[in-house]
Amino acid sequence: MEIRVLRYFIAVANEANISAAAKQLHLSQPTLSRQLKDLEIELGTTLFERGNRRITLTEEGRFLFIKAKEIVELVDKTEANFKESKEMISGELYIGGGETEAMHFIARTSKKLLEHYPSIRFHLHSGNADDITNRLDSGLLDFGVVIEPTDKQKYDYIQLPATDVWGVLMRKDSPLADKQFIQPADLMDKPLIISRQTAVSNEFSGWFGRNMEDFNIVATYNLLFNAARMVEENIGYALCLDKLINTSGDSKLCFKPLNPKLEANLNIVWKKNQVFSNAANKFLEQLRNNIEIYKSKNTQF
Repeated sequence: MEIRVLRYFIAVANEANISAAAKQLHLSQPTLSRQLKDLEIELGTTLFERGNRRITLTEEGRFLFIKAKEIVELVDKTEANFKESKEMISGELYIGGGETEAMHFIARTSKKLLEHYPSIRFHLHSGNADDITNRLDSGLLDFGVVIEPTDKQKYDYIQLPATDVWGVLMRKDSPLADKQFIQPADLMDKPLIISRQTAVSNEFSGWFGRNMEDFNIVATYNLLFNAARMVEENIGYALCLDKLINTSGDSKLCFKPLNPKLEANLNIVWKKNQVFSNAANKFLEQLRNNIEIYKSKNTQF
């Protein structure tokens, strides 16, 4: 498979129309149709269901669409870093992370780096830990910010000077809103909205002292913003990290920490034996420097 043809395939899948994709790609329609047919012959499968005005992906086509986007993104990322000037540090940095206060530390580090190397470009990807590690493994991210524990067999890591606190997001008029903190017994009969991350479920099983399957889980989430909308509609109580949703002022929501206290340490991770670009090396150098400054002064830099 040629990268060029994969780009053609992605364009057609996005447009769902050969003519529109051909116009976008500055190709004739017969040329584009022939390229797609050759791709199907090469793979030995049908990628499109062709209608009169619209084409749709087959099951095999949907699989290729996901993989093709990953392949093209990885090629673009690699080419961009090879184009770095040897005299000037530049290039593309790809960082993934979930919703966490630790991203403030990453943002401050990025700002410091840009003061010295303004040609570096950052690309952020939001997702839960499972998504982030999958993209790290595929080479689509340089770094990922994830909650401990970290798989030390697969990744090198640095613990970030940030700790998140677990608790419950609820409506201010809920029966639990007057409590100072939330204990396991408070949630036994409540509808819960929980993170889909495997590691998080294990943490909560330990905190509750029983399997999560024993509880009334009405919804799961990978990022909290949309889950908060469900809490607003009184669908359930969201187990989540603090400081991610605004609960001040006119907000209908409030956050209550857990008791016993449950905290999450954050690591920035990267694949073992990773070959870094100049930009990635400078980022890691700046990050280590900022952590040392933070530890010595125990203050924000």
